[in-house]
Amino acid sequence: MSLGTAPTSTGTRGETVPTVPPADMAVDTADVNALLDRGRSLAAPVLRAAVDRLAPPMDTVSAYHFGWIDAAGNPAAGDGGKAVRPALALLSAEAAGAAPEQGVPGAVAVELVHNFSLLHDDLMDGDEQRRHRDTVWKVHGPAQAILVGDALFALANEVLLELGTAEAGRATRRLTSATRKLIDGQAQDISFEHRESVTVEECLTMEGNKTGALLACASSIGAVLGGADDRTADLLESYGHHLGLAFQAVDDLLGIWGDPGSTGKQTWSDLRQRKKSLPVVAALAADNAASRRLGELLAADAKSNDFETFSEEEFATRAALIEESGGREWTSQEARRQHAVAVEALAGVDMQEEVRAQFVALADFVVVRER
Repeated sequence: MSLGTAPTSTGTRGETVPTVPPADMAVDTADVNALLDRGRSLAAPVLRAAVDRLAPPMDTVSAYHFGWIDAAGNPAAGDGGKAVRPALALLSAEAAGAAPEQGVPGAVAVELVHNFSLLHDDLMDGDEQRRHRDTVWKVHGPAQAILVGDALFALANEVLLELGTAEAGRATRRLTSATRKLIDGQAQDISFEHRESVTVEECLTMEGNKTGALLACASSIGAVLGGADDRTADLLESYGHHLGLAFQAVDDLLGIWGDPGSTGKQTWSDLRQRKKSLPVVAALAADNAASRRLGELLAADAKSNDFETFSEEEFATRAALIEESGGREWTSQEARRQHAVAVEALAGVDMQEEVRAQFVALADFVVVRER
């Protein structure tokens, strides 16, 4: 895959900045926030009821993870995340001509699987902060993070299968397939950390599994529960898959250059974890002076025993080289490209134009977000 001509440095020299692509895209924030709020409000009671089924202490550990209580067990109004997946599940029900409420079990199931993955990912990556507070493994220990993650995955299947309908069975098959791909993606991501070389194509495949699969499921599961045929569900799934690739490309940009005040993570977060994220892989493939210097530094980093003692300046230098190599700009353009492909997939779905416009608005939101 050609990376094109590497752009000249923008002068940020690796400084964290909040802008993500495309800066000139207008997003109807009020409309998107209404969709996200609807997803939260309709899914939240069912999600809480599902979590309440868990045996102690997993119920309270889950409640902490979702931001409903603090570490001491007191009620809290924590940041529950962006809620893009629940919003997509409800919207996909409407795409099938059903009421948004018909997609609620799908919204809850997808949210449970997403949080199962977050609990395990935080532990595997050693992340100590999520949504501006300590992660579950940091507060309650690794064992609880593993057990609660497993329990949330089991609950996701229960929420769907207890509906007892043919549509629920179809929806569950899509969810389990998406979960397997998600796990494949996480395994690929971890393996990349121990490899000197990863291609852009390999990185995109990994991100399509790790992020694209569940967003694809979220974009189609409500439609399945609403009685849509496989053709409609597959087109919506394609929208979600490419939206997931755009989403992850933006995440990769934020993982290096995001504002910690917005992301809730450390500066240079992905560089600290030696992640072979898309900007890094694209930069290394660029074959220019900055790219070659970056490769030398990263190869030395892989052999270093004191990587965790690196200064902010050392991480900033690596971020600047990624930018000078063209990795930042290429990833920005890839986010735009995947966004366009996602929107194109909607053309084959027969749905109300208002619903179509809301799908597009959510896609726009994904590529201009700052966290």
